[in-house]
Amino acid sequence: MQKSVSLHTLGCKLNYSETSTLAGKFSEGGFAVKPFGETADIFVLNTCSVTENADKECRQIIRSVLNSNPDTYIIVTGCYAQLQPNEIAGIHGVDLVLGANEKFKLFDYVNNFEKKNLSCVFTSPISEVTDFDYAYSSDTDSRTRAFLKIQDGCDYNCSFCTIPLARGKSRSLSINKVVENAKKLIDSGYKEIVLTGVNTGDYDYRAESENQDYKLVDVLYELEKMDIPRIRISSIEPNLLTNDIIQLVKSSKNICRHFHIPLQSGDPEILKLMRRRYNRDQYRDLIYKLNSEIPGVGIGIDVITGFPQETEERFLNTVEFLNSLPASYLHVFTYSERRNTFAVTLPGRVDTVERRRRSGILRELSNKKRLAFYRQNIDMTHKVLFETVREDNFIYGFSENYIKTRVNADLKLENTVLNVKISSADSFNFAEGSIAA
Repeated sequence: MQKSVSLHTLGCKLNYSETSTLAGKFSEGGFAVKPFGETADIFVLNTCSVTENADKECRQIIRSVLNSNPDTYIIVTGCYAQLQPNEIAGIHGVDLVLGANEKFKLFDYVNNFEKKNLSCVFTSPISEVTDFDYAYSSDTDSRTRAFLKIQDGCDYNCSFCTIPLARGKSRSLSINKVVENAKKLIDSGYKEIVLTGVNTGDYDYRAESENQDYKLVDVLYELEKMDIPRIRISSIEPNLLTNDIIQLVKSSKNICRHFHIPLQSGDPEILKLMRRRYNRDQYRDLIYKLNSEIPGVGIGIDVITGFPQETEERFLNTVEFLNSLPASYLHVFTYSERRNTFAVTLPGRVDTVERRRRSGILRELSNKKRLAFYRQNIDMTHKVLFETVREDNFIYGFSENYIKTRVNADLKLENTVLNVKISSADSFNFAEGSIAA
């Protein structure tokens, strides 16, 4: 009888691409891949560990799956598994824990998927995690946008982050392999490729046979030549968003006019404590330059609230700074203490209730910015990639500058790119549009 597997992802787009690759490996092995939530013989959870909530969610999901089917064989991998494998192994019902080096070698560690009394744990020291395991969306996803992993690991030393401990040093996929994987995605019918990595802008591949170093801009140049309507950069550090990249996006017909650029704090002193690689003036100059060089550019900003020593005054500095920037939305994270980071040793802890209050203020600011950005685009025409049909008979998609748009149409538009004229924006959730000639 054919065994079935269900997979679930916590965290970033990079994790999604890796889960997709694992699903593809199961499918190739003859397993039936079921949607998350359906009963399956095997359950794989690809974890995140950026915040304490991600750890809690991991434990809750495992318990929920086992409550539905106690016989499900539970596999846990990802960042949380690398950082705290024994903690996960202690969760009742977990059968296999795989670290960063072991994730894509899953079938080397298990063959019959039969539950045992004790968990098996396979992890390597992070210093030994040097291989690049490529990942990209597979045809098991039914997605219109594909995530293509081109970089992994991080050499930065931000004081709040555990990712270097979970993923290892920065390393990049060869540019030839990037192009090869992109071609597979195009052949599978995807209309948009999202370039992902832990620190995507740090892409740096040395081709010894060519005596040539390749950077992210070189990857973009190569993909731009391919038959793909849209290429998007998932996230890029401000110090790595070079003028070459800006000028290429400005002139390109298929690289999206959209950047997601982490800030984390708008207060100079907090930025220093976070050990970020830029200051407030440099960040402001970059945002204004993007708006000047690329009309209509969509800009998302990551920000953390409640970091140690973030007084009310320093928080208000962040609010005022963000309010002054011509950006289109914010991704707000509430600071969470992480083991083995410098930040956890700092004095000046912010009360958790106060952290949530500040996060709420910034989320309201994000809603206002998004609505204002949508309204700036009324009467403009954008290329929209349609993705999903809702029960309200509207179909939704995203423009190249990341405006969520809906039109009154049918399922036949799914996975198509069409010109849409924005007609109104009464909500920060979406803009209204109509198919343009």
